[in-house]
Amino acid sequence: MFDQAERLRQLALGANERRKIIKQKKIPRVITVTSGKGGVGKTNLVVNLAIALSRLGKRVAVLDADLGLANVDIILGLLPLHNLQDVVKGTKMMEDIIITGPEGIKIIPGGSGLAEMANLSPAQRDRLLQSLMDLENAADILLIDTGAGLSRSVLSFVSAADELIVITTPEPTSITDAYGIIKVVSKLRVHQKIKLVVNQVRDHQEGTVIAERFAEVSQKFLQVDVEFLGEICSDGQVVRAVKQQQPLVTLFPRARATKDVENIAGKLLDIMPGKPRGISGFLSRFTKMMEK
Repeated sequence: MFDQAERLRQLALGANERRKIIKQKKIPRVITVTSGKGGVGKTNLVVNLAIALSRLGKRVAVLDADLGLANVDIILGLLPLHNLQDVVKGTKMMEDIIITGPEGIKIIPGGSGLAEMANLSPAQRDRLLQSLMDLENAADILLIDTGAGLSRSVLSFVSAADELIVITTPEPTSITDAYGIIKVVSKLRVHQKIKLVVNQVRDHQEGTVIAERFAEVSQKFLQVDVEFLGEICSDGQVVRAVKQQQPLVTLFPRARATKDVENIAGKLLDIMPGKPRGISGFLSRFTKMMEK
């Protein structure tokens, strides 16, 4: 009788411990960063934002999902020998392809591995999904750097992520293309709130004016709330950092644009993301989108 009661107590304790672990486990935020056109500084923002978030105590992974022009490694001066396609083939494990960047951020070279998900065999897909699932416990934030425009792969990343950041510049064509992205996303009804970053502005006032007009038009014609995440002022140090293949926030910590990126990182952490569905949720939705 005593043994049975003791066993029940141990089982109850075990269940309580499991509940504590589940409760304590934080689900990572999955944030897609995209733009309506190329050349607006999207990848530069992703890399420097990742480092800024890491400095604020977050474990950050960056998925280079620009399937046409993978530039994350170029901006960081890194040379990836392998990518997700090697994981799909089964020739490499996830830990073999991940590159550790500045401030401990993790870079995942995507290659064509993600684009091929719709054509994978069940075994290959399971292998890729399980490999990416390993990131669930290794990252607080997953930033996804997509290609520019409205390709099928871009829309899949946009639809699957918990949060979306759209980046534009003050140029009319860039603003129009960014609005086009949001118009398409609004029809998908997957993001309650879209975040906007205005890059290469003359000053903070210009960024604020553009963001306010953008938000007003988006609400009026699309019934979409666009939240202004911040602006990044034009800064010659940005060009110098790119040429030296080093992150701006590391090479020029006192630069005007560095402060802007740091402000964006701080604001991003202050924003309540709703209920993140994590990397597993992202992968499930991404797979469904690619199969359509």
